[in-house]
Amino acid sequence: MTTPEPLAFPTDPAGWTAFATERPTAAVAVVADVDARLVAGTDLDAAARLELWNDAEIALLAATNESYLLSEAHPDAAVRAIAEEQVQRLEALSASRLLDRDLFQAMAAAPAAADDAAATATATATATATATAADLDDQQQRLLAKVLQDFRRGGVDLPDAERERVRELTDRDTELSLTFSRNIRDGRREIRVAPEALAGLPQDFLDAHPVGDDGLVVLTTDYPDLMPVREYAHDRATRTAIVAAYNDLAWPENDAVLAELLAVRAERAGLLGYGDWADYETEPRMIGGGGKNGGRAIAEFLDRLDEASADAAQREYGILLARLQQDDPDATEVTIADLFYLLSTLRGERHDVDAQLVRSYFRFDRVLPGLLATTGRLLDVEYVPVDVPTWHADVHSYDVVRAGVRLGRIHLDLHPRDGKYTHAACFGLAPGVAGRVLPEAVLLCNFAQGLMTHDEVVTFFHEFGHLVHDILGGAQRFARFTGVATEWDFVEAPSQLLEEWAWDAGVLSSFTANADGEPIPADLVERMKVADGFGRALEVRRQLGHAQVSYHLHVDRPADLQAATEHWYDVTSPVTPLRGRHPYAGFGHLTGYGACYYTYQWSLVIARDLLSGFGGDLMNPDAAARYRREILEPGGSRDAADLVRAFLGRDYGFDAYREWLAGR
Repeated sequence: MTTPEPLAFPTDPAGWTAFATERPTAAVAVVADVDARLVAGTDLDAAARLELWNDAEIALLAATNESYLLSEAHPDAAVRAIAEEQVQRLEALSASRLLDRDLFQAMAAAPAAADDAAATATATATATATATAADLDDQQQRLLAKVLQDFRRGGVDLPDAERERVRELTDRDTELSLTFSRNIRDGRREIRVAPEALAGLPQDFLDAHPVGDDGLVVLTTDYPDLMPVREYAHDRATRTAIVAAYNDLAWPENDAVLAELLAVRAERAGLLGYGDWADYETEPRMIGGGGKNGGRAIAEFLDRLDEASADAAQREYGILLARLQQDDPDATEVTIADLFYLLSTLRGERHDVDAQLVRSYFRFDRVLPGLLATTGRLLDVEYVPVDVPTWHADVHSYDVVRAGVRLGRIHLDLHPRDGKYTHAACFGLAPGVAGRVLPEAVLLCNFAQGLMTHDEVVTFFHEFGHLVHDILGGAQRFARFTGVATEWDFVEAPSQLLEEWAWDAGVLSSFTANADGEPIPADLVERMKVADGFGRALEVRRQLGHAQVSYHLHVDRPADLQAATEHWYDVTSPVTPLRGRHPYAGFGHLTGYGACYYTYQWSLVIARDLLSGFGGDLMNPDAAARYRREILEPGGSRDAADLVRAFLGRDYGFDAYREWLAGR
């Protein structure tokens, strides 16, 4: 088997313009050639058709990944704009293929005439596919079933007028989603406060935020400002001001964008035979079970979370309100701008966990190599730095190597800058295919370059979990199953599991150090873990609020997005939202996750159970090897429930999650 080479990036502006333009054009040409051969190739057997389909998917997925990455990360606005245009072009091509009846007939190996009625074509194709699938191996059969499902979900069997309307709606969804994301990316807000309003912030933060000529300090909604201010600032007005600015990110720009996006998705779901967008999205996921009414399953799951967390959240809220009233006797409610400050304060007072003391142990320049060393040991890999051109000087690239064999390449773009993606996420780059394409993936994050909060460290481990899943699962036969291409409501489980290593005293002692070079004490880590149990139910309620907003905006289609969003946050958590704000406008998950933000808690239920497979020893080599083999390396080549069953020796359950929620 040949060893594929990694991507080679340009070194100059003209090269980047060409890269952003020419590679998608080349991919489109590959797809056109493949599709023509499939339609004309009546003598091709089912296996040959699947190989050709895989060729097209490799080209299309690679070009789409590259374009998405450049649209979110390239420092040149002109390159970002080109990349957005290419994303639209490539996504339109993907959708149009699933509406092509000739291509559908070819993939189903049913040589019906092109003008056959859609219903007849579907019935014939299904019967023929069943016959031809008998000659295929397990992976080929899995791919064929997924492809035929994609065609049906794409609308291939609709009458002509409805098919064309689905095409228009699908293209418009892509356009609106790109606009929504761009407005968030470019929507950074600033506030100005008096120096004394920053009482409680650590000295290094104050040093990095000098007083301006107007006597005020500028704070932005970027994470390195937002997170410390909302956790450490004693002044309630300052916390409220920065959270309010963050909750109005990309508003009013995204108001009309989201309203139309919700309408487009609802119409598309209806044309395709689904009750609503939630039903459409959940069908191929774990929660949907292959049916068309998975939206109800979301509601039922959210009800289960509600039941599991309601009482504990009310108890925690009472403690928070009482503590807030010590500082502000007139306070009648705890708002989202108070939550993180009060949790941090109470953890210090109740459990002797000083968040700023904890932060002093986590310098970015130690956390990065520490994370690499920890995951390298766990996953039996090395990260070898490579000096290669990338899109920005901040990016660090590494080959992922085991026993001298390069398994893939990762790129870490970890600090904020203008025009860059504003949250933290893993972006696929090169879709790994055994012997053909070396898997590559990218982290886009916005961490501080000096001291990090422990929350940031946990986030870093979480996103790195996606990254290693993409690489270790990137030796698949078919691009459709590479890396993190599992059911979408399982994809967060491996990343949530890896968060646990950021709470392990032995792991943290290996790379933390304060100003005197001393590692974080084990007893402090233990207190941190105990303290983290307080507020856990409120955090679940916060996540439940996001899930309710995600679901109900898509299903209820409210005329007043602001009022509906505020309502769902209001009734879900005792912690109140800031009144009159527009957090939905900056809720980036509404594009990619749609109605399915429930995914995070669904995956967490699984992750808590996966943890039991390590038997209390996170660095257990046997458990780690089994985890790599059964969970990460198969990618999407098997159903997620089967992966979990292979690792645990049983089906996953809810008990571990419930015990975690109770602080046990």
